Amino acid sequence: MQVFEPEIVSGPDEQRAAVALVVCEHGGRVELLFIERAIRSGDPWSGHMAFPGGRRAATDVSCRAAAERETFEEVGISLEGADYLGTLGDLQGNPHFRPPELIVSAHVFYLRGPSPVVLALSEVREALWLPVDELLSSERHVDYSSPGLGGFKFPGILVGDDERHVVWGLTYRFLDIFLGAMERPLPDRWGRLKEFDKRLV
Repeated sequence: MQVFEPEIVSGPDEQRAAVALVVCEHGGRVELLFIERAIRSGDPWSGHMAFPGGRRAATDVSCRAAAERETFEEVGISLEGADYLGTLGDLQGNPHFRPPELIVSAHVFYLRGPSPVVLALSEVREALWLPVDELLSSERHVDYSSPGLGGFKFPGILVGDDERHVVWGLTYRFLDIFLGAMERPLPDRWGRLKEFDKRLV
């Protein structure tokens, strides 16, 4: 088995955020938790599909602690008793977007059974559990056009019942890293992202 080595990006605490990939076994299948962010003015990720998480606060002793705190605040799931499986490393926000300096770390937690979800509706519109093996289904692999980005199509994964629930962008990148670490990689669809970056230079 290939050893996974997460990429770590240096930067000050005030420019950091963290997300939690919450994994749970349910009905003999391994499931992953996604959230649909609430629509809020001024939020650059308003309405996006994401993992629970947010900016690191001054009271957080680490990015992992920030991911745990934000998960509890957003969906009511305590990760104190969960198995911590490690970090997927850091990703930096696209320098062409705002906030460009934000560095996001992802941390993986395993729950031994389903946990009730209690949404903070001011931050989360909906929460969805999806079996990990379904993320590899070609039927779920779609193109996503983000408003305001010139109609450019990004690789995405449909995780819900309509086009509202498409994982793309930073969340898609972390999902790609996660599945790659499990030796179940997503199809290579990154060529178009490289093309998009060239257009913005």
